[in-house]
Amino acid sequence: MQKYYLGIDVSKGYADLLMLNSNKKTIEECFQLDDTFDGHNRLYHFLHRFFAARPDSVLLAAVESTGGYENNWFHTLLKFQDSFNLKVARLNPSGVNYHSKACFNRVVTDKTAARSIAEYLIIHPENVSYQTDDKLTSLRGKWKFINSLTRQKSRFLTQLEKLLYVAHPEILLYCKDNVSQWLLKLLELCPTANTLANTPVEDIAAIPYISKSRAAELVANAKKSVASASDALTEDSIRTIAAEIRNLQQLINKQTALIEKENPLPEILLLKSFDAIGTNSAVGLLIEMGPVERFPTVKHLCSYWGLHPVFKTSGDSTSGIHMSKQGRKEARAILFMITMAAIVQNPLIRDVYYRNLKKGKSKLDAMGVCMHKIARIVYGMLKNKTPFNPDIDRRNQARAQQKKPKGKLNRNRRHQKLDRKAPVSKRQYKKRKEQEMSQDEAVSSNPRSIPCPDVAVQETIS
Repeated sequence: MQKYYLGIDVSKGYADLLMLNSNKKTIEECFQLDDTFDGHNRLYHFLHRFFAARPDSVLLAAVESTGGYENNWFHTLLKFQDSFNLKVARLNPSGVNYHSKACFNRVVTDKTAARSIAEYLIIHPENVSYQTDDKLTSLRGKWKFINSLTRQKSRFLTQLEKLLYVAHPEILLYCKDNVSQWLLKLLELCPTANTLANTPVEDIAAIPYISKSRAAELVANAKKSVASASDALTEDSIRTIAAEIRNLQQLINKQTALIEKENPLPEILLLKSFDAIGTNSAVGLLIEMGPVERFPTVKHLCSYWGLHPVFKTSGDSTSGIHMSKQGRKEARAILFMITMAAIVQNPLIRDVYYRNLKKGKSKLDAMGVCMHKIARIVYGMLKNKTPFNPDIDRRNQARAQQKKPKGKLNRNRRHQKLDRKAPVSKRQYKKRKEQEMSQDEAVSSNPRSIPCPDVAVQETIS
């Protein structure tokens, strides 16, 4: 069966398409279609003629992820799979970009971009994941909407804090962790310290979750306030911002509940079995990950999210050890917030965090280790379709300790033992001395250790 490759470079309102065969020979020169009903209809007729002339062929098509402009083309091609022998993929633009640079493409146009996409499908088939349906499409849009609401709420909270510093400084004591609903209602009623000092305690105590003792304390503190702003404009700003924050929080809660009701994916329920992962975080991780089958091992997932360590080893020294932070930062941001909550709520992650602190790591480094640990747990839950169980992790660690040899065999020196007479540096000589001692212990304790290669050579010669 002959394979053909269709590269689609998507722009706002139109797309450039180019087709190659397995030998990178152009089958169809680059052409443009608009992102309209007529444009998609013309694409259907083009594919119909193509498969009529080549009935035993398969067409592999791909679009780049461009922030949403590719969605219409991608889903149209998914629908065409019912009529044609067609496979569709969504590519990471970074991989296509690096491929284009490796091919020394100095001039970038829509035509060359479409060719680079098609060539990427040919050269790197192991990095392409073809999809039959994207069940996260609607979730992706809803999740982005919730995040935009959350960002608006954060901006309003920042403005509110600045206003409270000059109009209600004593009330900032209750804003350290989070701004509660009762506090927002209080600010709508009494936006400044001056208005709060002149409000009866009974009116303050009528607000839910404010007791009479707390109401009396709030009024007493307001009477001794050092606030410098009490004008009508400041009062209106604080009252308006507090009401807006409450409305945004209610809208966020409503949208999150709608996700749980209308799209209860089993993967979301699995991820929520881990303490510190809520609905919004679970949806975010699924969107940033995609199908878990894309990743053969958990190392591929950690590398995709940029959680793997990178370092430089040259000669005697090893330097630059840090988290790679490659790829999309959104997944790391979600994991960072999950880690902060898991250190408090999840005993397993809390033990990992404090154990690394005792080893001398900084707090951020210890959190990076926890982020990597949570990523491995998330991969295990989705791969095995099982909810979170800390006993599974403990059993895996115990099994790994049993398999671990007492001494560490240096596989790099399997063809020649370490020679102290080699002209190496003092640091390398010290390392070799330590490695030689541990190597001898490992060989003596490992019955399946490989015999020294030079002995085998001597036996062969004799």
